[in-house]
Amino acid sequence: MNAPTAEIVELKKQIREESHARRNAQENKDDLSRQIVAQFRGLPEYQRAHTIMYYLDVRSEVRTRHDLQDAIAGDKKIVVPYCVDGFLHLFHLTSLDELEVGMYKILEPKTELRDVAHKKVDPKELDLVMVPGVAFDKRGGRMGHGKGYYDKLLEHVRPEVPLVALAFECQLFPEIPVAPHDVFMTKIITEKAVYEGRGRSAHAG
Repeated sequence: MNAPTAEIVELKKQIREESHARRNAQENKDDLSRQIVAQFRGLPEYQRAHTIMYYLDVRSEVRTRHDLQDAIAGDKKIVVPYCVDGFLHLFHLTSLDELEVGMYKILEPKTELRDVAHKKVDPKELDLVMVPGVAFDKRGGRMGHGKGYYDKLLEHVRPEVPLVALAFECQLFPEIPVAPHDVFMTKIITEKAVYEGRGRSAHAG
């Protein structure tokens, strides 16, 4: 794999900084987040799915925590990720009491519950994945924080499983620079629209 050029690295840095600034300045985050998550739960893909991964919001991301209780109370198996040594692991969430605030002020499953056998979830069990991100374009291009946590996780998710990103409209850019290995989202939901992405059948390049 070729290393990204200095120009691409700088462009990604600029987009991340601008998107963070826009997202931090976004007003009514709670109300807009509830609207966005309600659209996610209204998707046909959600209705068809049995096992669904939610991300746990941090800082100024679209907030998912307000809707987790209702999701848990429904008929779906709700799964949340947590990070250990640079890799995301999956946890079957059945109560908000199973969460605690971790080292970086991120909600995560309590440490003592992570090794409980029936709480562990294999990525191949997922039928629908909710994906966070810093910036997106309407093709489904995604830019994260550059650590590759979600890239590594998504390698183990079945190829037909929809990847649905949640974002505020202000996080959309005309085009996100992508590499041949980057994964496109199936859909991106904002407070204004549900955008149809290229999905994983499409590759950059």
